[in-house]
Amino acid sequence: MSVSEARKKTGGLAGVVAGESAICTCGLGNGLNYYGYSIEDLAENAEFEEVAYLLQFGSLPQKDALDAYKQKIIAQRELSPALKNILKSIPKDVHPMNLMQTAVSALGTLEGEREDFSDQDEKIIRLLGILPSILCYWHHHAHFGREIDFASGQESIAGYFLEKLKLESPQDEFVKAMQCSLILYAEHEFNASTFTARICASTKSDIFSSVAAAIGALRGPLHGGANEAAMHLIESFSSVEEAIKGVDEKLAKKELLMGFGHRIYGLGGDPRNALIKIWSQRLGGDNVLFKISEAIENLMKERRPTLPPNADFYSASAYHFMGIPTPYFTPIFIMSRVSGWCAHIKEQRANNKLIRPSSEYVGPKPRAFVKIEER
Repeated sequence: MSVSEARKKTGGLAGVVAGESAICTCGLGNGLNYYGYSIEDLAENAEFEEVAYLLQFGSLPQKDALDAYKQKIIAQRELSPALKNILKSIPKDVHPMNLMQTAVSALGTLEGEREDFSDQDEKIIRLLGILPSILCYWHHHAHFGREIDFASGQESIAGYFLEKLKLESPQDEFVKAMQCSLILYAEHEFNASTFTARICASTKSDIFSSVAAAIGALRGPLHGGANEAAMHLIESFSSVEEAIKGVDEKLAKKELLMGFGHRIYGLGGDPRNALIKIWSQRLGGDNVLFKISEAIENLMKERRPTLPPNADFYSASAYHFMGIPTPYFTPIFIMSRVSGWCAHIKEQRANNKLIRPSSEYVGPKPRAFVKIEER
């Protein structure tokens, strides 16, 4: 089989090993692990900040180190006047993912990284602290014409984001559900956005440019945007019966259903799905949207057993039950995955080689140029 035939058969470089990493195992017969810790153990026992620390430094923190790490993140929540002015200029009808990408790029101009990357850990902490503030500040200014402050707020990133988004203290169950979601989305090996970040970092670009590039890759519905698409699917039905009929029709037309299937996990299913489904059911088990979600999942098991639900499917309804607007689902993904992106940026820089693959040329054979008057 030629390279071209193999590429067409697998599609999108599936199965191609593009590098080495010590950060994460994804699939490989032993599920999802961050630096050797199973996603189940982390989601059930850790705070997101513990996981962010693990990804940034390669080991779980002691309590004193975690407390100090949290305080550093909290200290980085404030927006500069210059960044606020940029956010104020962005209209309310823009997709929030473009907003987030613009804001991260702006940070690169306003408070750029040193050329020797000696402050990369400080910049990672800055991103962890400021990303929730960026989205919430723009949300309130663009939609309600008001400014919010960042002088106070819950200690955790999960609780802080929920509090600033709604300007009220969130329910404890909401904070726990958000903690779980942030942990599940934090890292996932060489996915499209992470590999984009590594490619950008391999050119010796700065951390803000690398993260902004990753956000661009995450925006699409075949990657991070799948949680939004899953919510639109679920909301398009008013009853279980209507959902079953509607999904059956989509399958008959061979339409792609977002939130199902995963290139890495295959038949074994995405281990993150079961963990976030627990929270979706806990927050909205009596809600018709959860019942519709479960009916769609059961129908897919029957009709398309090779396409089990992935992390995006029940994340969508869990976020919805917390009262989070659907366009903000993927920006939440950024707040989490920035920890994984930056771990990979650090790893790439530690033993850097420019990522520059080759392509198999399938265009025309060499031919003579014909002057325009003779064509």
